[in-house]
Amino acid sequence: MDFNVKKLASDAGVFFSRAMQFTEEKLGQAEKTELDAHFENLMARADCTKNWTEKILRQTEVLLQPNLSARVEEFLYEKLDRKVPSRVTNGELLAQYMTEAANDFGPGTPYGKTLIKVGETQRRLGAAERDFIQSASINFLTPLRNFLEGDWRTITKERRTLQNCRLDLDACKARLKKAKAAEAKAAAEHELRLTQTEFDRQAEVTRLLLEGISSTHVNHLRCLHEFVESQTNYYAQCYQYMLDLQKQLGRFSGTFVGNAESTSPPAATASPPAAAATLPAVPTIPVVPTIVGVPSAVAEGVLNPNEVKPPASGTRKARVLYDYEAADSTELALLADEMITVYSLPGMDPDWLIGERGNQKGKVPVTYLELLS
Repeated sequence: MDFNVKKLASDAGVFFSRAMQFTEEKLGQAEKTELDAHFENLMARADCTKNWTEKILRQTEVLLQPNLSARVEEFLYEKLDRKVPSRVTNGELLAQYMTEAANDFGPGTPYGKTLIKVGETQRRLGAAERDFIQSASINFLTPLRNFLEGDWRTITKERRTLQNCRLDLDACKARLKKAKAAEAKAAAEHELRLTQTEFDRQAEVTRLLLEGISSTHVNHLRCLHEFVESQTNYYAQCYQYMLDLQKQLGRFSGTFVGNAESTSPPAATASPPAAAATLPAVPTIPVVPTIVGVPSAVAEGVLNPNEVKPPASGTRKARVLYDYEAADSTELALLADEMITVYSLPGMDPDWLIGERGNQKGKVPVTYLELLS
């Protein structure tokens, strides 16, 4: 018990001495042992690394999980050292709703079929998002978090110890200056040598830890490359999934439009002049005049591009937005950014046009084109 009281009194004395030294330094009433410029640069670099690592970590977490409550839940599970429960992504939830809606509307209807196709793509997008989040968490977030919770805490602890050693050293220097008697000076000098040795040892330990920040940068650079690779693969997957969906919708849109038009009343053969005069003019794709045999062939879904004659005037230029692979000999394969000539035929599906490129000719989907004047 006596030992503990003495130790407590000794610790309180050391704390009081450090507090007095720190206060006098702030007031300019005591000298302060300055660290060399290289050491100061190492500490500034370490502080900068810590601050930016925290910001990058937090914002990456927001990028991967925008929902604040979900992030808090994951944080609590992490602190409790428990496995985070699997969570359905937004894309997978949307896919579920679309599939259920298709079943209610009828999976055989045009709208139901499209919902199923889009829902399946959303499910694939959601799965790709899940894989990306998992990869980014393991390869990028975890190393950043380990640095802040491991290496940086060690650096902070050793820097605090170094600060205490410096305060003790400067306090010893002040006591040596105030000592008058020879015995007091000898005791102060002995204490100063011990304190200087402890300070030098702690300074070397802290310096080695601060120089390790360079290795931390190398490790974080490797993790950053892995993050970019994961993100690239994720967006490439999403792009391919959407291209596939767009091709499917473009290929089957004729069937959907045809079914929709079959339920609408037939158009009148002629409109009254007064009604026609009140309607605004709407620019449309030039339509080839009726050619014997061609409209019926188009209506039956059979088109021989070689038999189609372009209109004498009124064709339009179009820029291709995406690559398109022809499904059969009646379609024209497209390359992004190329220019082609387009026009329509009587009775032709409005989602398709006839495209010409040199001597090549075939059907092209409107959704892949930017029509120019």
